[in-house]
Amino acid sequence: MWQTLLLQPLLNALIAFYHLFGNLGTAIIGLTVSLRSLLLPLTLPTLKTAEKMKEIAPKLEKLKEKHKDDKEALAKAQMALYREAGVKPFAGFLPQILQIVILIALYQAFRRVLGDNGGVEKVNDLLYSFLKLPESAELSLRFLYLKLTEPDTITLFGRQVPGPFLIGAAVAQFLSAKVMMPAAEKEKEVAKQTENKSDDFSSMMRTQSMYLFPIMTLFIGMQFPSGLVLYWFVFSLFNLAQQFIIRRLGDR
Repeated sequence: MWQTLLLQPLLNALIAFYHLFGNLGTAIIGLTVSLRSLLLPLTLPTLKTAEKMKEIAPKLEKLKEKHKDDKEALAKAQMALYREAGVKPFAGFLPQILQIVILIALYQAFRRVLGDNGGVEKVNDLLYSFLKLPESAELSLRFLYLKLTEPDTITLFGRQVPGPFLIGAAVAQFLSAKVMMPAAEKEKEVAKQTENKSDDFSSMMRTQSMYLFPIMTLFIGMQFPSGLVLYWFVFSLFNLAQQFIIRRLGDR
């Protein structure tokens, strides 16, 4: 079921873009943008909910202080605040799970295409008849300076360091987290005023994750084929653009 409903359609979509553009790097970009666009109806409500949660974060912290000794009263007060603000805190749970499942299937599809250094035998096994590639064909794996089956690294002072696309993915990820920081800063200020040390800890963890995850992206990404890095770069850039647009609309 996993292969029939997810892996195979995504792999065929990737090869369809390859037939259209004649280059695997361009096909990865085309598929990533198309897939993210199709998922907009799922991601936009989640992003809107996140924006509303940022707005009511200081009120939530005040409720924690007010009802710090009564968890039941706190839960009721929080739900009342959610209703008043029009927030559905669990509405984005299912879309998030679906996106993660699609990401895993897409990762597997890329790995299958990139795994045999441009060979098409294993790829053809899952392609629909009208998309099958000639057995003698080799996929075009060059995109700008990248060879998509090899890591995105460059040699600097005799050492391998992250390449431009990998750095770009980490920067986009950092900026996405940075967009969320104004509310986190307010939350941090309120947390300092409360006696609940778990508030300070959770606020600190959110701040540290803003730096930790991009750094992890750099180091882990150096082990992956650059085709996957290209996908993650476009994905992160698209996600940043979504967050920026939603925030601008929220400000208005």
